[in-house]
Amino acid sequence: MLFNSIQFLVFFIVVTTAYFALPYKYRWFLLLVSSCYFYMAFVPIYILILGFTIVVDYFAGIFLEQAVGKRRKLYLIFSLIANIGVLAVFKYYNFLNDNLSFLLQGFALTNPIPHLSILLPIGLSFHTFQAMSYTIEVYRGHQKAERHFGIYALYVMFYPQLVAGPIERPQNLLHQFRERYDFDYERITSGLKLMMWGLFKKAVIADRLAVIVDNVYNNPHSHNGIAFIIATIFFSFQIFCDFSGYSDMAIGAARIMGFKLMKNFDKPYQSKSISEFWKRWHISLSSWFRDYLYISLGGNRVAIPRYYFNLFIVFLVSGLWHGANWTFIIWGALHGFYLVFAVFTKNQRGWVSVKLGLNRLPFLETVITFILVGFAWIFFRASDVSTALYIAGHLFSGLGETVRQFVHGQLWLPDLGVAPGEVLFSACLIIFLEVVHFLQNKINFNKFLSEKPVVLRWTVYYLVIFSILVFGVFQSRQFIYFQF
Repeated sequence: MLFNSIQFLVFFIVVTTAYFALPYKYRWFLLLVSSCYFYMAFVPIYILILGFTIVVDYFAGIFLEQAVGKRRKLYLIFSLIANIGVLAVFKYYNFLNDNLSFLLQGFALTNPIPHLSILLPIGLSFHTFQAMSYTIEVYRGHQKAERHFGIYALYVMFYPQLVAGPIERPQNLLHQFRERYDFDYERITSGLKLMMWGLFKKAVIADRLAVIVDNVYNNPHSHNGIAFIIATIFFSFQIFCDFSGYSDMAIGAARIMGFKLMKNFDKPYQSKSISEFWKRWHISLSSWFRDYLYISLGGNRVAIPRYYFNLFIVFLVSGLWHGANWTFIIWGALHGFYLVFAVFTKNQRGWVSVKLGLNRLPFLETVITFILVGFAWIFFRASDVSTALYIAGHLFSGLGETVRQFVHGQLWLPDLGVAPGEVLFSACLIIFLEVVHFLQNKINFNKFLSEKPVVLRWTVYYLVIFSILVFGVFQSRQFIYFQF
């Protein structure tokens, strides 16, 4: 059930109305049943996989809290193996098996292990990581074990963030299911506005950009450098609007009912470094890796070579988390390299920046960071490594002709599979998005609008709704991060 569908609109209205109509003590049950229905709308049988990990982690949490000594670690290990095992079978089995087959072919051997025809359960990586954070926090003594099975199941299955996050921690979310939230007009309108903005980013910007991106990346040999550059820039904003749009709708839907989910994006393309980018992009995942992997490896409290290793391995694992494909691993490795290189050359880059006066051009750091992030997105978006390498190797092909035509005053765009006006309109949407982000640094839009007359407020709301209906692309296009 996609957030950008009529089916979800009906589901949301019915569930939210019933939530406020029901007595407080029955609300958790309504949300749990609704979340089960929401998840089963994709592939019903996979609810059993989710149920298995919920049962394992529920009892693991209780045993962890009661156990002492080495038994506590054994219970944690059992829980982690169960969760990672499910992830490994459904997400990485065929990837590892195919690579083993390729390796054995080099020795003229045949791989006897069969290939499995299985679908990846939607959102598996997200709810697996959320479940793992629960048992880890109980083990560390930061969270009491949840005795109410239904409440724990709801923690894992809460429908707004079930399939694509934010990946919540038990300290933030579990206690909220026991709190009573009454109908609050301001909170509800705030949630609806956030959902509307998220839908605008998804339907109007992301899915419109996707048409152009798909045309280029699915047929790379039919295009040259300028097309690759445009498509890569467009994909950078497509994936941002797609994923942050989902997060906005998830946070907004939860807010309407009174629940507070963590912020997942914070204008990442305004970042002045790769390190800052990862503090602004997919915050729930980057903080998860920081708290549970990076710090566990020793963080920066180790020798310099080990520090570099810790940085690099975290992003390598992050790439693998995103998908069972070498393209994702290379994407993660690139970001790991960026961070290690930035730390290694920090003093030298500072000296060069001062000597050349580059420190007086603050926007330059933002531009360079965007270029580095955009280049890495090539490997994230490409279907395979050979396609990614072809695009990366031909980024500047044909640019000489483009420059020559521009110098002679000829407005020229490559054939991107759509009308030139559509390309320009898409570019204007990106500019509009970044202008909004710039203004958000200066203005609290919720407060700003709430202080305006009713007529003006509703004029703005209707304009946004009108824009979604007129300019939105509605082809039941799945959210990009559902595949993870």
